[in-house]
Amino acid sequence: MSRPVTIVTGGSRGIGAATCVRLAADGHDLVLGYVSNEAAARATAAEVRAAAPEARCVTVQCDTAEEKDVARLFDTARAELGPVTGLVNNAGVTGPLGRLADATTENLRRVVEVNLLGYLLCCRRAAQDMAAGGGGAIVNVSSTAAALGSPGEYVHYAATKAATDALTVGLAKELGPAGIRVNAVAPGVIETDMHAAMGDPDRPAKAAAGIPLGRPGRPSEIASAIAWLLSPDASYATGAVLRVSGGR
Repeated sequence: MSRPVTIVTGGSRGIGAATCVRLAADGHDLVLGYVSNEAAARATAAEVRAAAPEARCVTVQCDTAEEKDVARLFDTARAELGPVTGLVNNAGVTGPLGRLADATTENLRRVVEVNLLGYLLCCRRAAQDMAAGGGGAIVNVSSTAAALGSPGEYVHYAATKAATDALTVGLAKELGPAGIRVNAVAPGVIETDMHAAMGDPDRPAKAAAGIPLGRPGRPSEIASAIAWLLSPDASYATGAVLRVSGGR
């Protein structure tokens, strides 16, 4: 049997990188999308091949907020690996932590363009390709921020993740008749370098006291949930938003 071909956006670090490694071990060939850090993308591709020597992994520089980049990402996948059967919509940004009143318009625009427009562009192209290929599966990476609102931290980011949940539910209903499943994973606080990028590298440790399981999550734990939703074991799951947050 041919191996599934799955695109992972934001695949060079954190949850995306862990997802690439897990999916390779589960039998997927991968297209790893990254926005700027080529060295990190290559390092993740090397981890993929170490985890599954038979896995093919192609890295593609792309900004998912740009339509032409999304087209190149999917075109490269099809040309080098074959028809795309899976998409993990993971690329995202938060901007600096802080109140909405203090956010710059530039940061607001970038968060919306990457986290929402980027997801829409990738989902649209995946829907087109998967419908032509007879089906597939999409997993959108959301956040518990969608329900919690994240006041004082990043309300604008939370808003884009609430939109991600709505996208997931609506698109699942729209694409179900074409054999395309659409689900989301909503992580809580996870140990990634995103916290340092937003200005608070110690945020996961500080958040632990408010998490029922008493600790932040690991990227591999989110990757496991994503892998399940892409797998045949989840063949009757669509339109679900799976919360993986330690109970928070």
